[in-house]
Amino acid sequence: MKELAVLLLMIVSLGSCGDSEILIPKPPTYLRLDLPDHTYKKYKSECGYNFDAASIFKIKEVVDSAGNVMCHRDIELGPLNGIIHFSFIDMKEPLSAYVNFANDKVDEHKLKATAIIDETILHPENNVYGTFFELQGDVASPFQFYLTDSTSRFVSGVVYFNSSPNYDSLRPSLEYLKVDLLQMVNSFKWK
Repeated sequence: MKELAVLLLMIVSLGSCGDSEILIPKPPTYLRLDLPDHTYKKYKSECGYNFDAASIFKIKEVVDSAGNVMCHRDIELGPLNGIIHFSFIDMKEPLSAYVNFANDKVDEHKLKATAIIDETILHPENNVYGTFFELQGDVASPFQFYLTDSTSRFVSGVVYFNSSPNYDSLRPSLEYLKVDLLQMVNSFKWK
């Protein structure tokens, strides 16, 4: 009889649990960015190049220790909370030295990258040649590129965000930024 009472009590207890909702903690979420439509303005540098810059970009000159304005630029990414380190080089070495250096910088991310997609930039009408790299995964720099006239000038760009490199969380921002970066490299011209 005692066993029957225990069994009945267990059935009633289990049956009463079916109506309650099981609470499961939600994973942390990230704020959705409301980014503006893609618009561009022509950026003309006194260093001999110009390109279409996204309206959200803020281009800052870099000054050396003596106070001289250099041809390098820090391009702030506005609401995307990141920066492009944009470097200009008057080539003194063979072109291969600069291309190999840029490729080595991309290769440094192979351990964390799940994929590295490269796109060749060829605009012979503007004497612009280069490569645009998209690094997927939890990498420190999701985009890198270099452009050259193949004889005397070389520029490179490296994108960094001011946040942890969480690819899944940054993906909407990365997709938005990629459009602006491709416009930048495809509109690039030497003066």
